[in-house]
Amino acid sequence: MEEIEMYLEDAKEHMMKSLNHVGHELTKIRAGKANPAMLDGVQVSYYGTMTPLNQVSSMTTPDARTIFIKPWEKNLIPEIEKAIRDANLGLNPQNDGQQVIVNIPMLTEERRKQLVKQVGHECEQGRISIRNIRKETNEHLKKIKGASEDDIKDAEATVQKFTDEFIAKIDALMKKKESEILTV
Repeated sequence: MEEIEMYLEDAKEHMMKSLNHVGHELTKIRAGKANPAMLDGVQVSYYGTMTPLNQVSSMTTPDARTIFIKPWEKNLIPEIEKAIRDANLGLNPQNDGQQVIVNIPMLTEERRKQLVKQVGHECEQGRISIRNIRKETNEHLKKIKGASEDDIKDAEATVQKFTDEFIAKIDALMKKKESEILTV
Protein backbone atom coordinates (compact mmCIF):
# COMPACT_ATOMS: atom_id res chain seq x y z
CA MET A 1 0.00 0.00 0.00
CA GLU A 2 1.12 3.52 -0.79
CA GLU A 3 0.33 4.84 2.68
CA ILE A 4 2.50 2.20 4.35
CA GLU A 5 5.38 2.96 1.97
CA MET A 6 5.03 6.66 2.75
CA TYR A 7 5.27 6.04 6.51
CA LEU A 8 8.28 3.75 6.05
CA GLU A 9 10.12 6.33 3.91
CA ASP A 10 9.26 9.03 6.44
CA ALA A 11 10.53 6.93 9.35
CA LYS A 12 13.81 6.17 7.56
CA GLU A 13 14.29 9.87 6.70
CA HIS A 14 13.68 10.95 10.31
CA MET A 15 16.05 8.29 11.62
CA MET A 16 18.73 9.52 9.19
CA LYS A 17 18.23 13.06 10.51
CA SER A 18 18.66 11.80 14.10
CA LEU A 19 21.86 9.98 13.12
CA ASN A 20 23.22 13.09 11.37
CA HIS A 21 22.36 15.20 14.42
CA VAL A 22 24.28 12.84 16.72
CA GLY A 23 27.25 12.94 14.34
CA HIS A 24 27.15 16.74 14.31
CA GLU A 25 26.94 16.93 18.11
CA LEU A 26 29.90 14.56 18.44
CA THR A 27 32.08 16.81 16.25
CA LYS A 28 31.63 19.53 18.88
CA ILE A 29 33.17 17.28 21.55
CA ARG A 30 36.89 17.75 21.28
CA ALA A 31 39.13 14.74 21.25
CA GLY A 32 42.35 16.62 21.93
CA LYS A 33 42.88 17.57 18.30
CA ALA A 34 42.13 21.08 17.08
CA ASN A 35 38.98 21.20 14.97
CA PRO A 36 37.10 24.36 13.93
CA ALA A 37 33.82 22.48 14.59
CA MET A 38 34.66 22.74 18.32
CA LEU A 39 33.71 26.41 18.04
CA ASP A 40 30.41 25.85 16.16
CA GLY A 41 28.30 26.94 19.12
CA VAL A 42 30.23 30.20 19.68
CA GLN A 43 28.24 33.36 18.90
CA VAL A 44 29.92 36.76 18.46
CA SER A 45 28.25 40.14 18.88
CA TYR A 46 28.48 41.60 15.37
CA TYR A 47 26.97 45.09 15.09
CA GLY A 48 24.63 44.24 17.96
CA THR A 49 23.50 40.89 16.51
CA MET A 50 24.63 37.52 17.87
CA THR A 51 26.26 35.82 14.87
CA PRO A 52 27.98 32.41 14.57
CA LEU A 53 31.77 32.71 14.71
CA ASN A 54 32.21 31.00 11.33
CA GLN A 55 30.14 33.77 9.67
CA VAL A 56 32.44 36.59 10.77
CA SER A 57 35.83 34.89 10.32
CA SER A 58 37.79 32.12 8.66
CA MET A 59 39.20 29.32 10.79
CA THR A 60 42.22 27.15 10.07
CA THR A 61 44.11 24.47 11.98
CA PRO A 62 47.81 24.75 11.10
CA ASP A 63 48.58 21.85 13.46
CA ALA A 64 46.81 19.42 15.81
CA ARG A 65 46.94 21.82 18.78
CA THR A 66 46.09 25.25 17.31
CA ILE A 67 43.13 27.02 15.71
CA PHE A 68 43.70 30.34 13.93
CA ILE A 69 40.63 32.57 13.67
CA LYS A 70 41.02 35.40 11.18
CA PRO A 71 38.06 37.80 11.46
CA TRP A 72 36.81 39.64 8.38
CA GLU A 73 37.14 42.85 10.43
CA LYS A 74 40.00 43.44 12.91
CA ASN A 75 37.74 45.27 15.39
CA LEU A 76 36.05 41.90 16.08
CA ILE A 77 39.17 40.37 17.68
CA PRO A 78 38.23 41.36 21.28
CA GLU A 79 34.61 40.24 20.71
CA ILE A 80 35.79 36.85 19.40
CA GLU A 81 38.12 36.35 22.38
CA LYS A 82 35.32 37.24 24.80
CA ALA A 83 32.83 34.93 23.05
CA ILE A 84 35.24 31.96 23.20
CA ARG A 85 35.95 32.55 26.91
CA ASP A 86 32.22 32.93 27.65
CA ALA A 87 31.42 29.67 25.84
CA ASN A 88 33.01 27.66 28.71
CA LEU A 89 34.96 25.38 26.39
CA GLY A 90 38.04 25.46 28.62
CA LEU A 91 39.95 27.39 25.95
CA ASN A 92 42.06 30.50 26.44
CA PRO A 93 42.22 32.58 23.24
CA GLN A 94 45.00 35.10 22.53
CA ASN A 95 45.59 37.43 19.61
CA ASP A 96 48.55 38.74 17.65
CA GLY A 97 46.76 41.85 16.37
CA GLN A 98 45.75 40.11 13.12
CA GLN A 99 43.96 36.99 14.31
CA VAL A 100 42.81 35.08 17.38
CA ILE A 101 44.93 32.08 18.30
CA VAL A 102 43.40 29.25 20.32
CA ASN A 103 45.84 26.68 21.71
CA ILE A 104 44.14 23.38 22.50
CA PRO A 105 45.46 21.99 25.79
CA MET A 106 46.24 18.32 26.26
CA LEU A 107 43.35 16.44 27.81
CA THR A 108 43.72 15.24 31.40
CA GLU A 109 42.57 11.72 32.30
CA GLU A 110 39.67 13.20 34.27
CA ARG A 111 38.62 15.38 31.33
CA ARG A 112 38.78 12.39 28.98
CA LYS A 113 36.40 10.47 31.25
CA GLN A 114 34.00 13.45 31.30
CA LEU A 115 34.10 13.65 27.51
CA VAL A 116 33.41 9.91 27.17
CA LYS A 117 30.36 10.38 29.43
CA GLN A 118 29.25 13.31 27.28
CA VAL A 119 29.62 11.17 24.14
CA GLY A 120 27.55 8.43 25.80
CA HIS A 121 24.85 10.96 26.70
CA GLU A 122 24.65 12.38 23.15
CA CYS A 123 24.46 8.88 21.66
CA GLU A 124 21.77 7.84 24.13
CA GLN A 125 19.71 10.90 23.11
CA GLY A 126 20.06 9.75 19.49
CA ARG A 127 18.93 6.20 20.37
CA ILE A 128 15.92 7.57 22.26
CA SER A 129 15.03 9.73 19.27
CA ILE A 130 15.19 6.73 16.93
CA ARG A 131 13.08 4.58 19.27
CA ASN A 132 10.50 7.40 19.47
CA ILE A 133 10.36 7.52 15.67
CA ARG A 134 9.76 3.74 15.65
CA LYS A 135 6.97 4.10 18.21
CA GLU A 136 5.24 6.95 16.33
CA THR A 137 5.53 5.16 12.99
CA ASN A 138 4.07 1.94 14.42
CA GLU A 139 1.16 3.93 15.90
CA HIS A 140 0.49 5.52 12.49
CA LEU A 141 0.70 2.12 10.76
CA LYS A 142 -1.95 0.64 13.10
CA LYS A 143 -4.36 3.46 12.20
CA ILE A 144 -4.21 2.85 8.44
CA LYS A 145 -7.67 1.95 7.19
CA GLY A 146 -7.98 -0.94 4.78
CA ALA A 147 -4.54 -2.44 5.41
CA SER A 148 -4.33 -6.13 6.21
CA GLU A 149 -2.82 -7.33 9.47
CA ASP A 150 -0.04 -9.02 7.51
CA ASP A 151 0.85 -5.77 5.71
CA ILE A 152 1.03 -3.91 9.02
CA LYS A 153 3.12 -6.68 10.64
CA ASP A 154 5.52 -6.61 7.67
CA ALA A 155 5.75 -2.81 7.88
CA GLU A 156 6.42 -2.96 11.64
CA ALA A 157 9.18 -5.52 11.00
CA THR A 158 10.70 -3.12 8.43
CA VAL A 159 10.55 -0.25 10.95
CA GLN A 160 12.29 -2.47 13.52
CA LYS A 161 14.98 -3.30 10.95
CA PHE A 162 15.54 0.44 10.34
CA THR A 163 15.66 1.01 14.11
CA ASP A 164 18.28 -1.70 14.59
CA GLU A 165 20.38 -0.39 11.68
CA PHE A 166 20.41 3.21 12.89
CA ILE A 167 21.08 2.31 16.52
CA ALA A 168 24.02 0.19 15.32
CA LYS A 169 25.32 3.21 13.35
CA ILE A 170 25.06 5.40 16.47
CA ASP A 171 26.92 2.74 18.47
CA ALA A 172 29.66 2.72 15.82
CA LEU A 173 29.94 6.53 16.00
CA MET A 174 30.16 6.28 19.80
CA LYS A 175 32.93 3.67 19.72
CA LYS A 176 34.91 5.70 17.18
CA LYS A 177 34.58 8.94 19.18
CA GLU A 178 35.44 7.22 22.47
CA SER A 179 38.60 5.73 20.98
CA GLU A 180 39.55 9.20 19.60
CA ILE A 181 39.13 10.70 23.07
CA LEU A 182 40.98 7.94 24.89
CA THR A 183 43.93 7.91 22.44
CA VAL A 184 46.67 9.95 24.08
